[in-house]
Order: sequence, then structure tokens, then C-alpha cells
Amino acid sequence: MADLYINARLTIPSDEILISTARSSGPGGQNVNKVNSKVTLHWSPGNCSALRADWRRRFVANHANRINREGQVVISSQQYRDQTRNLADARQRLVSMLLSCQNPPKSRTATRPTLGSKRRRLEQKRQQSQKKQNRQRPRHDD
Repeated sequence: MADLYINARLTIPSDEILISTARSSGPGGQNVNKVNSKVTLHWSPGNCSALRADWRRRFVANHANRINREGQVVISSQQYRDQTRNLADARQRLVSMLLSCQNPPKSRTATRPTLGSKRRRLEQKRQQSQKKQNRQRPRHDD
């Protein structure tokens, strides 16, 4: 198996990825009972030397529900009838997971409401108040 190319900054060596196969419950008819087409990919982000520390922290935080007790990400694919396509699918899913948290999230820049938006908000409140006052019965002070 070849190394997993993520982008120009990161390539995961093939010896850090463990692949196992099993019989699939997916499509394939009688072929399902004979061929190990399901692929399960195991990768430990904590042991990956090529992954930067900040990228690793974001990955673990974003995908904590996909990481098991041993600290491994487990991705299984049984979408296709043949093992090679399922392997390519599992590898592609790992690539997309890593790319989704490559960059830190942009921090929010605090802005102030415009004068026009303040006026529109207050005018809307006045209209709402007037609408509710019109629903009240007139009071008689006798």
C-alpha cells in the first residue's frame, strides 16, 4: 500500500496505517459470502510524526467520537462490492477528515450595529407594542 498523500505539507507513511478486511454486509449478492470486501482502516493521530501538534489537537477535538480507547481513528467502508474501491473510499474519508481541520477556525471580529439597524429594531418594537395595545379593551375609569 502506498503512503497517504493529504496535501503538500502532510503525507502519512503507509506503515502508520493498519488495514483489515472482513466479509461485508453490503451489496454483492452471493459474492458477499465469499469475498472479504469490507475494509477497516486504523490510524493513530497521536503516533503520527508528520502531523503538526496544532493540527493534531484540532483533529482530535473535532473527531473525538471517532477515536477509540487506544487512540486510533477507525474508519470502515463496505459501500462497494470490491475491496480496492472500499479501501480507496476509507482512505479518502480519512483525507477529508484531516483536511476539514487543517486550518484553525477564524476568530469572530466584533462589530457594532449600524445606526440604521438600531432605528429599524426600535421601530419594529414600537409597531409590535402598538399592535398589542390595539388588541386591549378600552378601560373605563368610572
